[in-house]
Amino acid sequence: MTSGTLIVGIGNTDRGDDGVGRLIARRLKAMVAPEVRVVEHDGEAASLLACLEGVRTAFLIDACVSGGAPGAVRRLNLEQDGDTLPDLQFGISTHGFGLAEAIALGEALGNLPPRTVVFAIEAGGFETGAALTPAVADAIETVAGMVADEVMQDA
Repeated sequence: MTSGTLIVGIGNTDRGDDGVGRLIARRLKAMVAPEVRVVEHDGEAASLLACLEGVRTAFLIDACVSGGAPGAVRRLNLEQDGDTLPDLQFGISTHGFGLAEAIALGEALGNLPPRTVVFAIEAGGFETGAALTPAVADAIETVAGMVADEVMQDA
């Protein structure tokens, strides 16, 4: 049985820009309907796939490194556009595997939600104990608004 919509903010708030996904998730809790599940996750692949099990629509939000300007936002609709993540590096969880590995494994096993959308925010730094870079901090409201709008359209 599939359930509704899940928003997952991924990252580590103790590692600079790596925490942006979780901060966006915190913002979204006040912006979406109560029946939309919003969670924070460290990004460990197996645990993330378990979190996605039985979900109809998933929005995954994480910091990435692709060589773009810090704070730049990329939206990837994995089922509709056939988008893939080959040119993006996401934060690596403490277990060594992160979002890209979870998506690859989920695709291989056929376990991704029917609709999976990734919002990737270009990071400027991942230093332990650092604050978000200003451009990444500025992206929080933008991405939260983008996700909230899509969630309302998905309802």
